[in-house]
Amino acid sequence: MLYMPGANQRALQKATEIPADGLILDLEDAVAPAQKPQARELACAAAASGGYGERVVTIRVNAAGTPWHEDDLRAVAQVAPDAVVLPKVDAPADVLAAARALEAAGAPEKTRIWAMLETPRAVLGAAQIAAASERLAVLVLGTNDLVKELYAEHLPGREPLLASLSLCVLAARAAGRQILDGVYNDVRDLEGLARECRQGRALGFDGKTVIHPGQVAAANAAFSPGEAEVQAALRVIAAFEQAQLGGAGVVVVDGRLVENLHVESARRTLELAGHQDPSFEQDS
Repeated sequence: MLYMPGANQRALQKATEIPADGLILDLEDAVAPAQKPQARELACAAAASGGYGERVVTIRVNAAGTPWHEDDLRAVAQVAPDAVVLPKVDAPADVLAAARALEAAGAPEKTRIWAMLETPRAVLGAAQIAAASERLAVLVLGTNDLVKELYAEHLPGREPLLASLSLCVLAARAAGRQILDGVYNDVRDLEGLARECRQGRALGFDGKTVIHPGQVAAANAAFSPGEAEVQAALRVIAAFEQAQLGGAGVVVVDGRLVENLHVESARRTLELAGHQDPSFEQDS
């Protein structure tokens, strides 16, 4: 998911050509106070234009308690993007208030809420936040603010954040939500970005938020199963189904014990890769 400044019309147009899976048209951090009303107008027009094809289109509004929050929600509700990205969520009440405001403004059900977790309080309450509303679909880590609030440091490997990252992933999975990792600040360090993307995937994140078009390829590569992973998944599924025909509940594939839970993971890999599950082909 690529953040794009809502006040920059040229950037909003350029985003139609960038191979990101989705966009976060930003009315918050990327926009100076004097430009907030114009950014709202430009971002809403862009979201309503239909020019982004199959990309997921979201709009990050300004936080509750700011002078722009309520107007942002009303305007976004009218153009019905895929989601409203809600910053500075600290408690379930923040999600519920936004959900009520969107409903009152006429937002359709398809416009979901993505809640940003950016503070220690949010991390410790992540399970309750994730379960707060059926309109909530995704948790988004705001790692820059979290580092600041923890008095921590940005370090390679993110050791100061690992506990927080894992707690948020646990909360997302317990509530059946998706979760996106935070941004990588050094837009020139693509190797460091790639390492952090791989780490995020290993921790269980569904994807990465990025701040520059040049970071999109590394995120896509890390979170998209490669051909070797696809072939391994196919072998797991085929071998397990063959074992079941013989009455066995487990099988060894590439030296590893495989049971039903591994088959479920293999099928998820195929789904992520956009590859047809061979079981489906046989059934149909």
